[in-house]
Amino acid sequence: MTNQQVGGRTDPQTDRQTIRVMVVDDHPMWRDAVARDLAAAGFDVVATAGDGPQAVRRAKAVAPDVLVLDLNLPGMPGVQVCKELVGSHPALRVLVLSASGEHGDVLEAVKSGATGYLLKSASTDELTDAVRRTAVGDPVFTPGLAGLVLGEYRRLASDPVPASGADEPKAPQLTERETEVLRLVAKGLSYKQIAERLVISHRTVQNHVQNTLGKLQLHNRVELVRYAIERGLDDA
Repeated sequence: MTNQQVGGRTDPQTDRQTIRVMVVDDHPMWRDAVARDLAAAGFDVVATAGDGPQAVRRAKAVAPDVLVLDLNLPGMPGVQVCKELVGSHPALRVLVLSASGEHGDVLEAVKSGATGYLLKSASTDELTDAVRRTAVGDPVFTPGLAGLVLGEYRRLASDPVPASGADEPKAPQLTERETEVLRLVAKGLSYKQIAERLVISHRTVQNHVQNTLGKLQLHNRVELVRYAIERGLDDA
């Protein structure tokens, strides 16, 4: 990766941001193998954990950029780990790495705040690419699951929205560019694709998304896409 500010620390020899990663899995051999592969690929593996409570404690202590998370954990389910950590640290990106391709597991992970979902059958190259993309906020899904997730966004957006009270403040005003970026996010485009479409930098896209999240008081991409679809921006 080139000089993208995704957290982590700068490697003085390569002048690149080193992505800080934490690996959570209850199988020691699998956990160690994933951590070893990621370290070999140039990531800074700052911690590992083998159960849910341990994952929450260590993640809060070491503040990784990306949490590579299994769902089936003793002590606390992976979706609960994700929900708790993303809720308290919105900048954290979570890539679920699971043996399950069940639609219910995928959707539950996304609702809990996961940025992406990869099956354990993925190759090492697919995993390392997924971690890099997750670090900059791109949604990463095993082929076939992305359409499922977008469909769920649409279903959520079709649910009745509570009536607004008369005393509620007016909705914040987004700039024309923020609205344009939001529309493309709702269509399922990655940040890289949005940058290419609008002829702006990847970093600029990230800034627009972060500004929009702040203005709308939303916490993650799931909430952002739902907001956009509720307002018909995905069909614009």
